[in-house]
Amino acid sequence: MTERHFHDEFTLAETAEQLGYEAMKLGLIPSFVVRHFPDSRQFYIPNETESEPLTPEEAYLRLKRLVEPQ
Repeated sequence: MTERHFHDEFTLAETAEQLGYEAMKLGLIPSFVVRHFPDSRQFYIPNETESEPLTPEEAYLRLKRLVEPQ
């Protein structure tokens, strides 16, 4: 299991984005979109029925479960 470090919302969002790229590379998700705003980011991880915006925290937790199953 890889240990990930983040200290604030910005580094958490960066970590979630890295996990998204890893998940795509592993073929776990077909794509993902990150919308950048001046003070935050929204993550979209499409599935077969829906794609609602996720906060960096939600995206991190969902992607971590995909990439690093226990």
